[in-house]
Amino acid sequence: MYQYNEQDQTLIEERVSQFRGQTQRFLNGELGADEFRALRLMNGLYVQTHAPMLRVAIPYGLLSSNQVRILAKIARDYDKGYCHFTTRQNVQYNWPALERVPDILAELATVQMHAIQTSGNCLRNTTSDHLAGVCVDEIEDPRPYCEIIRQWTTLHPEFAYLPRKFKIAVSGSERDRAAVQLHDIGVYLVKNEAGDVGFRVLAGGGLGRTPIIGQTVKPFLEKKYLLSYLEAILRVYNLLGRRDNKYKARIKILVKETGLEKFTTMVEKEWLRIRDDMLLSDERIAEIKAHFIAPAYDSNAAQDQSLQSALTQDQAFAKWYQYNTADHKVNGYRVAFVSLKAPDSPPGDITDSQLDALADLADRYSFGEIRSTHRQNLVLADVKQSDLHALWQALSDLSLATPNIGTVTDMICCPGLDFCSLANASSISIAKEINQVLDDIDYIHDIGDLKINMSGCMNGCAHQSVGHIGILGVDKHGEEWYQLTLGGSSENEAAIGERLG
Repeated sequence: MYQYNEQDQTLIEERVSQFRGQTQRFLNGELGADEFRALRLMNGLYVQTHAPMLRVAIPYGLLSSNQVRILAKIARDYDKGYCHFTTRQNVQYNWPALERVPDILAELATVQMHAIQTSGNCLRNTTSDHLAGVCVDEIEDPRPYCEIIRQWTTLHPEFAYLPRKFKIAVSGSERDRAAVQLHDIGVYLVKNEAGDVGFRVLAGGGLGRTPIIGQTVKPFLEKKYLLSYLEAILRVYNLLGRRDNKYKARIKILVKETGLEKFTTMVEKEWLRIRDDMLLSDERIAEIKAHFIAPAYDSNAAQDQSLQSALTQDQAFAKWYQYNTADHKVNGYRVAFVSLKAPDSPPGDITDSQLDALADLADRYSFGEIRSTHRQNLVLADVKQSDLHALWQALSDLSLATPNIGTVTDMICCPGLDFCSLANASSISIAKEINQVLDDIDYIHDIGDLKINMSGCMNGCAHQSVGHIGILGVDKHGEEWYQLTLGGSSENEAAIGERLG
């Protein structure tokens, strides 16, 4: 994974110091609430129903075991012993004390983490495929390009105060596991007719109050033009995006009202003006790719035959293997999913003790790396097949081995009224009731791949618009009601669900 250089580290340490001073001035009454609001949002700090909420960036969902241990320590020392993984592959703390947030940011900085631009009208965390680098259907690993985009977006002076928040996703696989078409900018690695690898660029996607699927603005873009083309899109949006109505401020509204052809023409004009001044060199790409080389896989891993014996002898393990592991590009290895959807736990939540134990398991079985997914689960991406039974036993002891990945109880769910000041209705309690109704695990598996997404408000943090079954909490004369949609999808054939009522 990418390792910070001196410049990266200096930046986040100075940011911590800067925000510490800003927070102290606010607490001393030297900064007004409106002045402080813009500053705290750019450092990931929201004011929620019961306490501040801090959102921590996990670029393209990749974590080291040491970073996970720090997340555990923060949950234990500054929160209520747990944290929450989001659909943006980030992590949130729901109970930090405002005056201690700078201390949390200082702890994060010790392991190359931060909360910069995880909120506010800016370029947010770039997301990607949680199976990047290990999946069998990959054209090219997208993570180096995610890192290049991360560095370009961080504290970009021209795009610090956009009309609205802005999200980018990148995928390098034939199957879309990153909901790319539902982002402000979506980027697919593709091959042209000559076999060259470049990018297909989409714009104008987004969920929330007006869900829209992104449209292709550039069918094939050479790698060297990646940043210049993204910058051209951002410049057009920054100039023409509405600032008079926050509900119509996203780029999806601009593209829809302008029309794809006219919008693309404006982007092309701006791009031709700047493209040769922002070339992404082969050397720069190679420099970043060097941070994402494959680990030292065991060349003899495929020769071990113990897996088949364990699958035959242990039905519970076999069920977990069927639903919670996936093919790996290296023979003898599997991808193992860590389910954060136990029936008695809020979707996406994990405790400090579970995090600490998971970090140890990552060191033991998966080269010290852990990944977060946009469906609020975690992944150990490089597990030898001979280690799977022992890993399953350890995850079972931690209540992290519910065999439900891709099933109806693998539910995306936002915090809802339990925490969020924007919510109109509860989510967590309803998710628990749905799980109780569907507690016959065999019946769940008979249903097959069925995705339920539930949000407590129109912002759609849980992607309810693209769930096979979408549930949206609404306020109706002071009461909690729920609106249902059917037939949505965030995968290759992306679709907005149809509203039932």
